[in-house]
Amino acid sequence: MLLRTLVTCLAGCALLLCPVCEGCGPGRGYGKRRPPRKLAPLAYKQFSPNVAEKTLGASGRYEGKITRNSERFKELTPNYNPDIIFKDEENTGADRMMTQRCKDKLNSLAISVMNLWPGVRLRVTEGWDEDGHHSEESLHYEGRAVDITTSDRDRNKYAMLARLAVEAGFDWVYYGTKAHIHCSVKSDHSVAAKSGGCFPGGASVMVEGGGRKPIVALRPGERVLAWSDGEPVFSEVMAFLDRNPQTLRLFHTLHTDSGARLSLTAAHLVFVAERNCSEGSEPGDLRAVFASDARPGQCVLVTEGGKGQLSRISRVSVEPSRGVFAPLTWQGTLVVDGVLSSCYAVLDQHSLAHRAFAPLRLLHRWVGAVGGGHGNGVHWYARLLHWVGSKLLDSGRFHPLDLDWDVR
Repeated sequence: MLLRTLVTCLAGCALLLCPVCEGCGPGRGYGKRRPPRKLAPLAYKQFSPNVAEKTLGASGRYEGKITRNSERFKELTPNYNPDIIFKDEENTGADRMMTQRCKDKLNSLAISVMNLWPGVRLRVTEGWDEDGHHSEESLHYEGRAVDITTSDRDRNKYAMLARLAVEAGFDWVYYGTKAHIHCSVKSDHSVAAKSGGCFPGGASVMVEGGGRKPIVALRPGERVLAWSDGEPVFSEVMAFLDRNPQTLRLFHTLHTDSGARLSLTAAHLVFVAERNCSEGSEPGDLRAVFASDARPGQCVLVTEGGKGQLSRISRVSVEPSRGVFAPLTWQGTLVVDGVLSSCYAVLDQHSLAHRAFAPLRLLHRWVGAVGGGHGNGVHWYARLLHWVGSKLLDSGRFHPLDLDWDVR
């Protein structure tokens, strides 16, 4: 019976890991190479996605005009890519100024243009606007939009150029005029808010036998305070599902009546209770919600003197902070800055997420370290689960901002 169970578990892990093995292994692998996907040009007046530009599903809301004298001007970066022609009719270099996300997508598109049409380059006719030439609340004023053509100005190419822009990752593309294609991106702040679930570098955890420790200094193999079956326990950190000391993201900070403060990204799960906090509550009465859904009046579990008690959320603030860290413990829970939280994010159910990580726990038990230790970036298993979940689960199960991982 034990042997059969082990074989079954190994088979399940092999099926899950198969896409990773195929992608990373040397040589051609087995089976035939999948033919390249045929791209369909955008129709005239079509926009993608099929929602308004400044909505959540596209490039998001307008955040205010950026001028050279404003504090936000440092959010823009010049693009000197030699494979892109900038019209720069103002002769100020304004068309080269853009957000980092816009720059990344534009550079990616430039490569696609040269690959599809040898000898042709991408051309930007309008970028950041500092002179008020666009409509009110245009994303050009934030360096988040560009109008593009091909260098040969062949309008027969523009429909396919629009499709290439979609494939390059622009958050909204509009073939609205015969003269150019309009593309825009989410703000870097918005992108930061949607990137998985993490705690900031300034957060701290309780380490077994060592008091409090900054999460930035935490390492796999250490045991930290967590929660299991209604009791505080020290649980081993298996890996980091995400770790990047330098990246800047937006964090939702839950302020409690007891003075505890927990900061986490919008898609991270935190345990809350709806009942009167003064009545106390068992952990079973808590439910996991996205940090962006936590509201004043709800209660979180705070730890003090080795015991847990409820404390009411008095307010929720949103602020940027540097560094993102997502430790994964054996129990799937973690006490950060004295507040109980889940280790998981993006998916709307803690229990389902914990079950989904069972193969990783099994693999960790058999072979030890499973990646995501001292290195930076998103753990391979988390990427794999997100890819599988996006294929099998209804999109309503995921945080509305979802993840910005490249899993293609």
